[in-house]
Amino acid sequence: MNYMSRFSWLFSAVLAGLLAVPFAFVACGESSVGMPMAAGDSSSSSKNVETFSSANVVANSSSAGNVASSSSVLLSSSSRIAASSGLESEASSSSVRLADSSSEKLTESSSSRAVELSSSAKAAVSSSAMLSSSSVEALSSSNEKLAGSSDDGVCTKCDSYTAADPTLVENGGKGSVTTYGSVTAKETSLGGACNYGQTNIQYYAAIHVNVSPGDDKGPWDGGAACGGCVHVKAKTPDGWKEVTVRITDRCPDANCGVDLGGAPASDIMGVTVGRYYGEWEFVSCEGVEGVWGDSTSIWVKEGASKFWSIIQVRNPKDMVKKIVIRGVDSDDAHTLEMVVGTENFWTVPQEILQTEKQYSVVVTYRSGTDDEWMLKGSELAVPEANLYLYEHRAGVKF
Repeated sequence: MNYMSRFSWLFSAVLAGLLAVPFAFVACGESSVGMPMAAGDSSSSSKNVETFSSANVVANSSSAGNVASSSSVLLSSSSRIAASSGLESEASSSSVRLADSSSEKLTESSSSRAVELSSSAKAAVSSSAMLSSSSVEALSSSNEKLAGSSDDGVCTKCDSYTAADPTLVENGGKGSVTTYGSVTAKETSLGGACNYGQTNIQYYAAIHVNVSPGDDKGPWDGGAACGGCVHVKAKTPDGWKEVTVRITDRCPDANCGVDLGGAPASDIMGVTVGRYYGEWEFVSCEGVEGVWGDSTSIWVKEGASKFWSIIQVRNPKDMVKKIVIRGVDSDDAHTLEMVVGTENFWTVPQEILQTEKQYSVVVTYRSGTDDEWMLKGSELAVPEANLYLYEHRAGVKF
């Protein structure tokens, strides 16, 4: 081989070597920092991707350009661009995942907060409702206590109640409670305007005639209240005190409500007599102690004869509302009328007084069952006859 041939061979070898360098870099692969690496080394690739920066890209690009040809630079750049794109894609994916995760956490947090707020709101509403309920109960309790304190009957200067017209209420009234009897002697009733005469009734009283002076609208009603019983309660320094009395009289006082006899007045007022505030209602006399002077009877007024007679019921179970006389063996039936002017008496028809026939006398009261007497008509014409119910019931021998 001559000199020219050796030179040509050497030139070709050098040129071939220079051309082989970039292909070796392509075959081996390239790291993100411009250093060769074994193809398929994923761990190194992953580590290098994580440390990737724009400054390294510039440096590596410059270094590759000094060693390799323009074609290898292009290939290396392409590789780096691909790697960069992969990193950006992964970063983008990571960002999306982070955003999704943050969104989910935010949503969960918001939902949790909403639940907490909802629970708090419910608790607040419940608490408010409980407070409202408690407030209502407290107010109701307060009102009940106020009502109780205003109606416990305790008073001061109780015997100095200001005189005023009585007030009617259903089955009774309220106003002044006074006394016209002795709280020390405690005598029995002398019969009063009910014309009972001397009695053994210890718990008795007079009832008001008027509501306003002179109007005759009180329960006395011309003596129709006679014999009825009234439950009376009055305010005292010790609270309400109560008694039950039989009506035997009418009140003379224009502002009278109930005027008590001595014994019941003593029970309420003690020794401090005066005008007290009280309330009363009409009740049955059955089973009440102190209001019975004797057994129930029909009493014939003095001066009676076979031409004229008036009668009254003494010691009735309640005030008398009606008296009917019927013939036992005839169709005779008479509803008696109250006498005008002589209170608490009923007029007997003359034809009944002049016969020996038997009659049924039925007395109807404000309350309770009727009472029935069986007697001869002529017995009602005997002056001051006291015809006891127990002696003249049906089936009892005359």
